[in-house]
Amino acid sequence: MNLPFKINQPKTRDASQGAPGMVTVIFIALLAIMMVLVMVESSAVIRLHREVKLLEKQQIERLHPAQTNLVTIAIKP
Repeated sequence: MNLPFKINQPKTRDASQGAPGMVTVIFIALLAIMMVLVMVESSAVIRLHREVKLLEKQQIERLHPAQTNLVTIAIKP
């Protein structure tokens, strides 16, 4: 059925046709930024963990000095 009042408009390129590709690019860029941030944070956490272990070792050495060169003197009753 062909209606006489139907107007055939030429197909023009709509601005929204390129949007899915742009959304994909933006999504990948955001993922890349998030991955960089995760890597930076994980390296900071690793460095902090090392620093805490070093501080713990220093505190243990300070509070419990080595007993290797200790000379004991026995007192006779």
